[in-house]
Amino acid sequence: MKYYTILIILVLLNACQSSDSPSYYFDTAKQDSLVVQMIAYIGPNASQATDSTRLNPEFKSEYAKSLPNYQLVKLVKNKEGKYFYFMIRPVANLLQYRRGVIGSFLLDEKSGKILSFKEEVNTPHLKEDVVKERGEFLFREYVTNGNLNEYLAMKDYVEWPDSSLKYNEHLNRWVIPNGKF
Repeated sequence: MKYYTILIILVLLNACQSSDSPSYYFDTAKQDSLVVQMIAYIGPNASQATDSTRLNPEFKSEYAKSLPNYQLVKLVKNKEGKYFYFMIRPVANLLQYRRGVIGSFLLDEKSGKILSFKEEVNTPHLKEDVVKERGEFLFREYVTNGNLNEYLAMKDYVEWPDSSLKYNEHLNRWVIPNGKF
């Protein structure tokens, strides 16, 4: 009887978690591991890394030091196994501002390693509460529609992509289109 009571409580607690919460999919340790991998894609390169080596395992500990500055706010997995994310990250040395990143990735469920990664949009530099509000809106739209094309002109919500920067999925970096300034 005691076993069934505990089982029911655990099921109810799990049911109370929002399906767009990272904790719905991963425990804290796995979330941290995932975010460290995401930092390698989203953040600045580790001190000795280049764009072509930044994802190498030897830089993981340096990215892990940045973990407290990044927040995985929302996460949803679709039927095909693609994860959609909303992350809040630092903005260079501007401590009063943050930036939202909305995108998607594929994950090797056994190893926990990211197989492919994409940033769909970045928000402008904003105060964290504004980033959270606007980012959650964009995240919901991205999960629902699969793209954010209709919001790209809303410069209060989306800074990139724009005419000056596009996301290159092969390089996993924002680049100047056609190498033009």
